[in-house]
Amino acid sequence: MSDQTGINRQVVLVRRPEGAVDQSCFAMADGAIPEPGPGEALVRTTCIAIDPAIRGWLNEKGSGYLPGVEIGAPVRSSGVAEVVRSNIDEYPVGSLVTAMTGWQEYSLVTTDPARMFEWATPVADGVSAVEGATVFSHSGWTAYVGAKRILDIQPDDEVLVTSAGSLVGSLAGQIAKRIGARVVGTAGSAAKCRWVVEDLGFDACIDYRTEDLDARLKELFARGISAVFDNVGGATLDIVLRRIGQGARIALCGSVGSDDGDERHLLANYDRLMSRRATMAGFNTIDHLDLLGEINANYRQWLDDGSLTYATNLYRGLEQAPEALVGLFQGRGVGKAIIEV
Repeated sequence: MSDQTGINRQVVLVRRPEGAVDQSCFAMADGAIPEPGPGEALVRTTCIAIDPAIRGWLNEKGSGYLPGVEIGAPVRSSGVAEVVRSNIDEYPVGSLVTAMTGWQEYSLVTTDPARMFEWATPVADGVSAVEGATVFSHSGWTAYVGAKRILDIQPDDEVLVTSAGSLVGSLAGQIAKRIGARVVGTAGSAAKCRWVVEDLGFDACIDYRTEDLDARLKELFARGISAVFDNVGGATLDIVLRRIGQGARIALCGSVGSDDGDERHLLANYDRLMSRRATMAGFNTIDHLDLLGEINANYRQWLDDGSLTYATNLYRGLEQAPEALVGLFQGRGVGKAIIEV
């Protein structure tokens, strides 16, 4: 990949999905390589992270906090990129940054958080591109913020992490275990459940595809769930609400259970929040940027001493991005889907 040709290879949105996303929603296209202006740098994408949130951005109205991707525009996503031309002292040529790269080879970045789609943060020395797209990415930060600040997990907590086989879920559960809590996960296959228990150290994991989720939660949480890190929402969250204990805290991180065009599930058991004196809160890492130094320092230490584990599902080539997104919602692979551009 080189900018000598003047071509910016992209994967663009050509039609909005109706129901489940499929590869016909996307097409390869050639765009122009942008020229960096004052306070901007041109970056070349190295790794792209495939997140459930991308599906919501494909809708015309987008998600609750970001507008929809325009037809004909590169699909929005986060990633890691190498600086190739720079008008920013903090981002010298050859350095790596984490940014909203999108499904394209080249993009512009700034240091201004107000320019959300161009805002980049430097990848620390010694952090690889794949680490920058996984543990040291928005997903990794989200797991830490949710577990430590939103849920304020304590050693005596009984914790449930839904979608425990995902990057966010796997990291959040490991943080909870590190604190001393008892942690149960949910995942969509026997293989994922084995990984969650045997490799990550969760106390148990429920295969929601083959097991009765409500019965298993009743069995595993005799005193009720005290903290929930929820990545799924929908019908799963409704079942979980039946099993929360007094004073439970629920962190709403994602809604992968209904992100891919499924009909929205209206919660029937929300009254348990009142009867159990529980709280349920949504959050976004961009409101907790003061924690980034602490997060990155701890993750670096835990990776170096071998006490933190993560998995990647690697795809090679920009053109594989649509397949990776479809595979995400079909439950393929463990951990984070990454495109090596």
